[in-house]
Parts: sequence; structure tokens; C-alpha cells
Amino acid sequence: MSVKIRLQRHGAKKRPFYFIVVANSTSRRDGKFIEKLGTYNPLTVPATIQVNRERALHWLSRGAEPTHTVNRILSFKGVNYMKHLMRGVKLGLFDEATAMQKFETWNASHEVLVAERQESHKKSKAASKIQPIIKKVEEVVAAPVAEEAPAVEEAPVAEAPVAETPAVEETPVAEAPATETEAPSAE
Repeated sequence: MSVKIRLQRHGAKKRPFYFIVVANSTSRRDGKFIEKLGTYNPLTVPATIQVNRERALHWLSRGAEPTHTVNRILSFKGVNYMKHLMRGVKLGLFDEATAMQKFETWNASHEVLVAERQESHKKSKAASKIQPIIKKVEEVVAAPVAEEAPAVEEAPVAEAPVAETPAVEETPVAEAPATETEAPSAE
């Protein structure tokens, strides 16, 4: 019996919400499971993930295989890094206190990174909401100004008196009557 750590879909149509569960690989996607490890909501930005790290690490150490998506989630939450550190402890490279200290420093820097991404998303989202409004206001403000602005006024030029020339009447030219062309006579 192979054990998998996978997602179990819940939520309405086009509104997914997932449970992260440990289940037998032969059971259906939304069927029986052994243990619920957490939740995953991809609709929020950033995605909301809640995982019980200790239980996930327990199942990974027992040989449970995560699916691709769950592996990415566990990596994001630091479970895979913790598994890596625990392997170092088991091999005798360092003690468990050092492993926990390394994990805590990684977790702190990771939380800062997530917070920065969340702030930048909020700013870009606010900017994307405001940008069309600013563009429309600029168009409205610029349009009347362009219409109301008088053309560049030229200085009045003193006009020289134009000599008036007598108007010449045109008389129609009489057309010559059309004559038939005579064939040359043979003399």
C-alpha cells in the first residue's frame, strides 16, 4: 500500500478550496483519507496555506510521496527544508539545536519575503484600480483646455491699400458654326 500526500478538492464550481491529506494511492481523489494535514486556498493572493509541519514531516519520514503541487506547497512552508536538516542531524553533521536555529533563520527571512510580495501586490492592485481613473481624468481635463485655448494670435498687420482694378466683363466668344466637311472634288 503506497501512501500519498495530495490535495482533496472542496468548494463550489470555479471556487476551489483544498485539504492537504495523507491518503492511500488507490483511494479516490475526494474519498477516504488517513489524516488531514492542512488547507490550501489558491484564490487569495498570496495563496493561503495552513500546514501542520510536524505531521507532514512525520509522514514524509515514513515514506509518503507528495504530489507535485503538494511538494511545492511543502517546500514553500519549509517542510522539505526541515526534512533536509533532520537528515543532516541523523547523519551526525550537526545537532538538532543547530538544525532548529538554521530553520528559524530561514523561516524569518522567508516571512519577510512573503510580506514584501504581499505589499507589492497590494500596491500594484491599487495602482491598477486607480490608473484607468487617472487616465480618464487626464483626458477630460485635457480635452476642454485644448478646445477653449485660442489659437496663437498674430499681431495685426497693417494692410496696404489694394489698388482696385476695374472689373473686366468677359464676353462669351461666339462659336463658329459647325460646317460639314466637304469631300474633295475630283477634278
